Amino acid sequence: GPNGAGKTTSISMIAGLLEPDAGTITIDGQPMTTSATSTKESLGLVPQDLAVYPDLTARENLRFFAKLYGISEDTKTRVDEVLEIIELTDRADDLAKEYSGGMKRRLNIGIGLLHRPRLLILDEPTVGVDPQSRNAILSSVEHLGEAGMAVLYTTHYMEEAERLCDRVGIIDEGTVIAEGTRRELVALVGQRDLVHLNGSGDLAAAVIALESLDGVDKATATDHHLEIVVADARQQLPGLLATASTAGASIDGVEVVEPDLEAVFLKLTGKALRE
Repeated sequence: GPNGAGKTTSISMIAGLLEPDAGTITIDGQPMTTSATSTKESLGLVPQDLAVYPDLTARENLRFFAKLYGISEDTKTRVDEVLEIIELTDRADDLAKEYSGGMKRRLNIGIGLLHRPRLLILDEPTVGVDPQSRNAILSSVEHLGEAGMAVLYTTHYMEEAERLCDRVGIIDEGTVIAEGTRRELVALVGQRDLVHLNGSGDLAAAVIALESLDGVDKATATDHHLEIVVADARQQLPGLLATASTAGASIDGVEVVEPDLEAVFLKLTGKALRE
């Protein structure tokens, strides 16, 4: 959602820092309240504001917070593991105040990872960072998800949500207005995928054959080009190509255009995300 939509307020309640006015929050079956110490121990919260000591190195920052977490395992080993995850190993002994904004953000994330949380909460971790650091942060989050860690990620960049998330909740003016997979959200507002096929041969026959397929809303042909409106291009593309070929079309180029979450947000709210 956009700035001011309620993302930070929501995660403050989820993390047990703010008491909800109504309703309940459970994490892994356990109730979350401002006094739920045991439930909080399973969380890693990475706030939007940097929580690092500028006059300590990355390694020293991580060691300090490891002690606060009461990590009983070999602290050095865990610190080295986290430095590897956030791609700061080669700068581990430089002072944090000498880091770029993106490197400080990565260190901020590392602190939240130290105690191996079951749920990692990231509040807009790429705000104000350079493209290289942004990509490093997104790659780290992808790897954490692949390793089995649950991640709650807030952002006002829809392309980040599309890249990272299995499920997306769209929030605006304090209300979650839609939630689901990217495909479910696109379907919710009636958006469809477009498949463009470049080729030659009997394109008219290909149109007739393509429109007989389930999941194809419409097919049209122009000179050396087919345009097909479908529900799910990724799933249907092999069948579309096979059908067009069997009907006498020779295909030499493919382009798939999928509606993005920005279009979904615009449809649901009547405004662009960054307005």
